Amino acid sequence: MIVWLNGTHGAGKTTTSTLVQELLPDSRVFDAEKVGETLMDITPGLPRTNNFQHWPPWRPLVVETARHVLDYTGGTLVIPMTVLVEPYWREISTGLAQHGIPVRHFVLHADQETLLRRIAGDTVTGPNSPFRLQYVEPYAEAARTWLHQEAEVVDTTHLTPEQTAQHIAEAVKS
Repeated sequence: MIVWLNGTHGAGKTTTSTLVQELLPDSRVFDAEKVGETLMDITPGLPRTNNFQHWPPWRPLVVETARHVLDYTGGTLVIPMTVLVEPYWREISTGLAQHGIPVRHFVLHADQETLLRRIAGDTVTGPNSPFRLQYVEPYAEAARTWLHQEAEVVDTTHLTPEQTAQHIAEAVKS
């Protein structure tokens, strides 16, 4: 099984994924961003883009990497990865389904005021990360148009990362 944690940058996916992994027996965290980093390391470089998800190889490589890891290890993969483009999500989720891999898709959501406050106080990427801020509106648009209908939304506005992880782990186990 895959537990996919979606949501905008700064929503707490990475922190939550580590906590969820600790609560789910026989689970591992797979950071699909590393697939993008591998593509960024190709020389000479691939065509310029502002997001490695736009490179057509990224999506099937994520599917195949997840499939091969699950074939090798079994258990559950927890994947913290923002996907805000509906056709990209469809490509990934369809690819996983074609391999018979069940996916529990969660979106970590916080109201905009809370999200902006968290980004402003981020001690990892630094306060008011321009990278994270540039995805606030695209996330809001995806949430309005398709994303919240495609996933189990976990409102983290008033939850700690530990409470969020507990909620997700309990949902997966039930």
